[in-house]
Amino acid sequence: MITRTRLGSLAAAVDAATDDLVARRAPARLWAGDHTLWQEDPTEVADRLGWLPVVAEMLAQVPELEAFAARAAADGLRHAVLLGMGGSSLFPEVLWRTFRAARGSLDLRVLDTTDPAAVARVADELDLDACLFVAASKSGTTIETVSQLAHFWALTGEDGRRFVAVTDPGTELADLGRERGFRAVFENRPDIGGRYSALSYFGLVPAALLGVDVAGLLDRAMAAAAVTGPDVDPASNPALRLAAIIGAGVRLRRDKLTLELPYEIGTFGLWLEQLVAESTGKGGTGVVPVAGEFLAGPDRYGDDRLFVLTGYRPGLEELVEAGHPVVELGYRRPLDLGGLVLLWEQAVALAGAVLGINPFDQPDVAAAKEATSRVLAAGLPDIPTVPLAELLDQVGAGDYVAIQAYVDPDDTELLGGLQAARLKLRDRLRVATTLGIGPRFLHSTGQLHKGGPPSGVFVQVVGDDPVDLDIPGKPFGFSTLKRAQAAGDLLALQQRGLRAGRVAVGDLLAVAT
Repeated sequence: MITRTRLGSLAAAVDAATDDLVARRAPARLWAGDHTLWQEDPTEVADRLGWLPVVAEMLAQVPELEAFAARAAADGLRHAVLLGMGGSSLFPEVLWRTFRAARGSLDLRVLDTTDPAAVARVADELDLDACLFVAASKSGTTIETVSQLAHFWALTGEDGRRFVAVTDPGTELADLGRERGFRAVFENRPDIGGRYSALSYFGLVPAALLGVDVAGLLDRAMAAAAVTGPDVDPASNPALRLAAIIGAGVRLRRDKLTLELPYEIGTFGLWLEQLVAESTGKGGTGVVPVAGEFLAGPDRYGDDRLFVLTGYRPGLEELVEAGHPVVELGYRRPLDLGGLVLLWEQAVALAGAVLGINPFDQPDVAAAKEATSRVLAAGLPDIPTVPLAELLDQVGAGDYVAIQAYVDPDDTELLGGLQAARLKLRDRLRVATTLGIGPRFLHSTGQLHKGGPPSGVFVQVVGDDPVDLDIPGKPFGFSTLKRAQAAGDLLALQQRGLRAGRVAVGDLLAVAT
């Protein structure tokens, strides 16, 4: 859990926030499902706390999950392709990149994009007869997942034995899975929001297919529950303490939560980005999670940073000496992800109580979806590019630069160039930077961008689509859908008066040269 904190100027505010949460019996009320910890209205709180009891419930389902995965492998299936977005895809991505596939298990490919080249690559690179397609969507109507499912259903000859659904009870996806004779339909507890669903069927079905030690993952989560649960002295509760640190950081304008992780679990930052940004970024406040930025010397940072490091990292002493608050979390092995998930879920939920917000809703996510629908109905608008310098001239102290890249997520050369440009911008401007791949980030940091503090400067780039793919049953293909999502999001940002523009890819890449 928390192994050491050096909070500097944040210390007094953290102590005050800690005392307040202790006085409010915050952990006990969290575990009891008391919605009044956050708001008087139970809407989107009372029915969003199923992620706490689900850990113990899933332990009882481990034999079922392992048997399901074993049958899939025995039937000659070698690849699992996850069709999902946001909370349905991010933790499976973390698991695949952390553990890879165990011997005799299915390899996993996470398809959380509408980029036509990435969608086409599945059929180009994999033997479709050996693929198990896992359609994952809480609502059962997520446009990206529904479109991908329609594409692969047609491509595979409508063979239900090679499809699985993970969804809430009674959704269109659950009904469709049964009608089409899917290999399995896993119905999740409906009282779990997407970003809190890592230790439910949404995370554990892909984990089982990969051959991850699901019981070990859940055991680590149960161990975390034992030291953060309702019967623990709240004054020594690490989840409460982390929540107080995060909340105090926002109050004192150290709202850029900079996450440093061990290499082997580095993609855990993708999951944390969504959990933190979508839970806290609303009502004009929020925490800006900064993942994958790579630790640098203290002179590269402004005074708006809070560093949380998992495991040891060299360079910490320099940060502390320069006055930056630093929190260190314990870490020994990849299965510790189970405990880290539960720790962070509670800490972020309790940080919502510090900030006076509901950490379980996402009031601004729908804006981009609605804008996309309008664009698809009216046709793609002509969006001119603006000079990158024009946007960067608007960046000031305490801001952050968000690169929003609607590009092929498998183009490693391009992504490497964007990451290099990102770091150059951090060093030049001394502000936090983020890199989000569209449309993935719409289901993650998109809530923070529109509902959080107006401190973002948004740089959108859209890659070319040399080829397109039809979406069965739709009058548009994947390229049009991707471009409509990019246009809709940009318009939604600009309509809120935020600093946002589309720039040429080459203009942004030139920063790194």
